[in-house]
Formats: sequence, structure tokens, C-alpha cells
Amino acid sequence: MTMDDYQQFINQIKGKTGIDLSLYKEAQMKRRLTSLREKRGFTTFSGYYNVLSKDQQLFEEFLQRMTINVSEFFRNPQRWDVLEYKILPRLLKKQTKIKTWSAACSTGEEPYSLMMLLLKYLRSTQIDLLATDLDQSIIDRAKKGFYPERSLKEVNQSMLNNYFINEQVGYRVKDELKKMITFKRHNLLAERFEGGYDLIVCRNVMIYFTEEAKSELYEKFSHALKPGGVLFVGSTEQIFNPHKYGLETEDTFFYRKI
Repeated sequence: MTMDDYQQFINQIKGKTGIDLSLYKEAQMKRRLTSLREKRGFTTFSGYYNVLSKDQQLFEEFLQRMTINVSEFFRNPQRWDVLEYKILPRLLKKQTKIKTWSAACSTGEEPYSLMMLLLKYLRSTQIDLLATDLDQSIIDRAKKGFYPERSLKEVNQSMLNNYFINEQVGYRVKDELKKMITFKRHNLLAERFEGGYDLIVCRNVMIYFTEEAKSELYEKFSHALKPGGVLFVGSTEQIFNPHKYGLETEDTFFYRKI
């Protein structure tokens, strides 16, 4: 086995999933992967990849060994129901366009979920959706739009048929959906925010910040929203004093700009 064999494997994995294994410590990663490959009876990485790319169980095992965090589409589905049946109807009552931002979008499940939901009510030309994250390698994965099956358990059959291609070991988001979203790197704490948003979704990231940083971010999000616009936060991130930021509770985890 040559170094080329391992390098080719890294390139193939990146090409398929957007996961860049070269960002990890090489000796450690190579050791971990070699042990996994040998355990499954493969003498080369090219042989391992050929089977891995067709065998879902083997692929899932590989992902877990890489300790790749798997988020999911429509995470906490009850909250998405509130967005669809309570928040959106109000936002769309007086306007035919919506400007929205998925902040700290991670590997892309959230902005793709949001776009699929909005497309039930609007045409793509009526939707302006920005998705940002601090980590460029994470943004690259989101742009690839490749997900293991377990990430899609809340995606209904109609959405699956319309927006995804089944690639045996997982699903890839169709290009037409990818093109509707603007992905870019952005530092929430250090960079300025655009304004005029109807909806900002920022879930499950505030838990990593200090109270001071949270307060600063709520202030910035509030300024970025139009009056009547909504901030949708994660299920561990209730804002206990929304009025301090010019917000009011519209539903649990949804805050309206006053």
C-alpha cells in the first residue's frame, strides 16, 4: 500500500461527502482508518472505498468512527410545525417575498429544511436565504449536500422525491435546491450582520457562548430583523428577558421584533 492509496481515499471521501479528512492529524487519522479497514478485511484503501461507497452499513460505521456529528433535517419537528402553521402565515400575510438567514448553519440540514418548507408556499424567486457558518470546511460540506439516511428521518416522501438523489449509502441534495441558497463563511461574534430579515434561525449554537456574548448576539439579531420579523432559537436556548432586546415571545423559542 502506498501513500497515494491513502491520499486517493481522502480525496474520494471529500469528493463524495465534503468531509475533509486531511484537516485532522494525519498520523492519528491514518492509524484509525487503517485499523477499521483491516478489521473489515481490506488490504488497500481503494478496495475499501469501492465497497464503502455502495454498502450503507459500512459507510455508517465509517462515519461513526470519524466521530462526525450528524445533525438532522427538521430537527425537533414540533418546532418546525409552529414555524409552518403559525409564524409563516403571519409573515406572509402582508408580503410575497421573504428574507431569511440560517446563522451557524453547520453542515446544511437546517437551511435545506428551511428552503424546502418555504417552497411549499413561495416560488424560489420570492425567497432570499443566506446560510452561514464560522468554519469553511463545514460550509464546504453543506454545499456538497450529502447526508446519511439517518439524517433524513423527518423528511417526508414527497420532499425526498423532489429534492434528493438516492446514492445507495446516503442522499444528495439536488443541484436546483442547492442553487437557491447562498452559503458563506461568517463570524457571528466578530462580523457585522446584514439587516431587513423577516426570519433568522439560529439554533443550538448559543449554548457554546458566554452570557455576555449571548447578550451581544441577541442585540445584533434584533437589529438585523425587520419589525415583526422573527428569531427562531434552539430548544435549550430560551431568551428569558426578550424585551431587553426589543423582542417579545411569539411562541416557545420564537421571538418577534417589536
